[in-house]
Amino acid sequence: MKVFTSRELSNLDKNFRRNLINQLPGHKPANLIGTISADEKTNVAIFASVHHLGANPPLMGFNMRPVSVERHTYENIIRKECFTINHVTTEIYEQAHQTAARYPKEQSEFEAAGLHEFYGQAVDAPYVAESPVKIGLKLKEVHDIKANNTKLIVGEVVEIILNDETMDEEGNLDFHLLNLVTVTGLDTYHSSKSLKRLPL
Repeated sequence: MKVFTSRELSNLDKNFRRNLINQLPGHKPANLIGTISADEKTNVAIFASVHHLGANPPLMGFNMRPVSVERHTYENIIRKECFTINHVTTEIYEQAHQTAARYPKEQSEFEAAGLHEFYGQAVDAPYVAESPVKIGLKLKEVHDIKANNTKLIVGEVVEIILNDETMDEEGNLDFHLLNLVTVTGLDTYHSSKSLKRLPL
């Protein structure tokens, strides 16, 4: 059995500790967040920290690393007060991963990663055309997490774009049909498989 105390964790090699802590939550959804700058430069970046915050009103959030360096996604969201969340599939996960590379502000990650922009009606931010589930959000709140200087970005869902066949009459999405991927740590991707739907 392996046991790590707080002291042992703090003394671990930085890369080892990063890998261990990032993988502790297990499988997380892989999402692309789309934004646009004040001067209309598009940006898309992969995140594994998107989560549901409530259904009425429909809220979703994601965690942002410290803004001690340039964070184009954060800057764009603050200026435009909107963003998109786009699910990553088995067909585009490699392009999605490429968006994690550092690009200059004037370079669109859409173009660099070989992805395409799509625009809906409700938000002034680009969706990922290749994504089967596209979610448009208006910025509602930004919470500073003082323990590590990260931020929780909270948005209200104002637009959902998906194919008819991916949702049943009760509003459930067929994640197997969607071919969505999950991620563990920072760089390991998995295809998802449904086991069984149990009664509530």
